[in-house]
Amino acid sequence: MADVRGPHDSGKSTAEGIGQHRLGPHVVGQRVVVRRVVRGETGPTGGPAFTDLLGTCLAWADGVCRVQPEDGPAVSIAVADIVSGKPVPPRPSHRLRVSAREAELHTATLWPAVERVALGEWQLRCDPAPTGRVLKRANSCLAMGDPGQPVPSALDTVRSFYAERGRQPLVQVESGSAVEDEVLAAGWTAVPQGESELWLASVAVVRRSLGAVPDRVELEISGPRAVASVGDACDPLAEGRAAVDGDWIGLHGLLVDPTHRRRGLGRTVVAELLEWGAEQGALTAWLHVETDNDAALAFWEGLGFLPHHGCRYYVAG
Repeated sequence: MADVRGPHDSGKSTAEGIGQHRLGPHVVGQRVVVRRVVRGETGPTGGPAFTDLLGTCLAWADGVCRVQPEDGPAVSIAVADIVSGKPVPPRPSHRLRVSAREAELHTATLWPAVERVALGEWQLRCDPAPTGRVLKRANSCLAMGDPGQPVPSALDTVRSFYAERGRQPLVQVESGSAVEDEVLAAGWTAVPQGESELWLASVAVVRRSLGAVPDRVELEISGPRAVASVGDACDPLAEGRAAVDGDWIGLHGLLVDPTHRRRGLGRTVVAELLEWGAEQGALTAWLHVETDNDAALAFWEGLGFLPHHGCRYYVAG
């Protein structure tokens, strides 16, 4: 990315201002990062001072590059002052910019009976009467954000909370986070096969990729939650659940009978749930998928979902 010109060169080549920095009139309208000389200032090593600017290139003409940063007024940069630069990918959509904690809080609507107790920004969760297997997401502490006290102290509270309810103390953390480091340092152990990712997508984009919903889908609605199924309601060939929280819809428990897979039944169920969600005003779809489930990862990626963050579960040592 380095430019071979010195800071006082004319900055012009066969096409005005185009050097090895890969910038020029062709980047107008694109998102770019530009490193430029700061005139009249000295850098930490005694040489010229430099500064970087990230934004959208508005114009490139008459020896000037004009860049609009994400905040504040547009900046005019003399092409002769550009040291290096390049186009960069567009900024991720707003749904990918929310925090892991904010995204995870949208999952609560799926399990309305779960007891939830705040521990600072953490959330203690326990399903008092689970049916079937005990779900980790509904029976663990969402340990994301600031617990309002030292993490070791907060973990002691987590232990007490679940001990009082006869449950195993579990925490759900964001993979690679500072909280995860402190949980490990406190002696907690990663749950085997407990790694998953939360994936997001635009409801409109996924619906376009799925097409029309066949008439054979049954939809059972209960407030902000719905169950879609294909086949006998008592023994469906395919089934999935969803819950709407604001303008987010969560998808959960998509199952297809092994003898009826690769017939589009999973796509049919998802299409029905997202059609219902769109009618409720949902714009963003989310789901959790285990990182070792290659078939599920390929399925959701094919529909336009993207990973937002990873999660791991830890049990008290």
